[in-house]
Amino acid sequence: MHWLDTHCHLDAAEFDADRDLVRNQAQRQGVKQCVIPAVHAANWQAVQDLAHEHNDAYALGIHPLYTPQASPQDLSSLAQRLTQSLDDARLVAVGEIGLDGFVPELNTPTAFEVQRFFYREQLKLAKQHQLPVILHVRRSADALLKELRQIGTQGGIAHAFNGSLQQAHAFIDLGFKLGFGGALTFDRAHQLRRLACALPLSALVLETDAPDIPPHWLYTTAEQRAQGQAQGRNSPAELPRIAQVLADLRGIALTELADVTTANARQALPRLQ
Repeated sequence: MHWLDTHCHLDAAEFDADRDLVRNQAQRQGVKQCVIPAVHAANWQAVQDLAHEHNDAYALGIHPLYTPQASPQDLSSLAQRLTQSLDDARLVAVGEIGLDGFVPELNTPTAFEVQRFFYREQLKLAKQHQLPVILHVRRSADALLKELRQIGTQGGIAHAFNGSLQQAHAFIDLGFKLGFGGALTFDRAHQLRRLACALPLSALVLETDAPDIPPHWLYTTAEQRAQGQAQGRNSPAELPRIAQVLADLRGIALTELADVTTANARQALPRLQ
């Protein structure tokens, strides 16, 4: 089977000791391609290099969690790099961009306006370069949708989606696919599981967000961590097992899920073709 991990931070420091081994393990599990989204200007070159090294794809952008340290000059640099990289087939999107409504220090009126500024400006760059976007959606779906409707985009992926069914359909109507990963493997994730089953299969893509959002078999509780047990590190090799959970929830064959979600990813990010 052929899998696409549509969101994997392979450049993260957690992989510094064994990055090639991690990617090779995923390859053996059938994960033929990963999309590596950037999070700030300092890692644009790293994600580009990794995508070429491992036959993967990448996106360039400024993550909302990094907007306090970002500057307007970073936007100028992003515009220049996107222009320079448009002939690079491994560049598939602008991302990871978006809004974060969860982190308290990012949700003062001033800080949220900074987030919104960088989000809007990156949407404009995506539109200018006719690229889809990879969105960070964390308690921010309605605010993201408002800007998408005003500016317009080429669609893309709403990463780690955990909004309402109504919000999900709003993203779908704007040409987006919705990313599902390790969070749905938890038995207590009732709302997320209902959403993953209620949505049309044509709207779903798979992701790990590695090294983050570990599935339940890698997760350790705060109590366990206090006792010295390390948090399990997520990796793209976990994607087929995460997919099996979704296939079982929906009552479909794993092969069907692999084929459809791969096709969906290529529809959301056409340069993956």
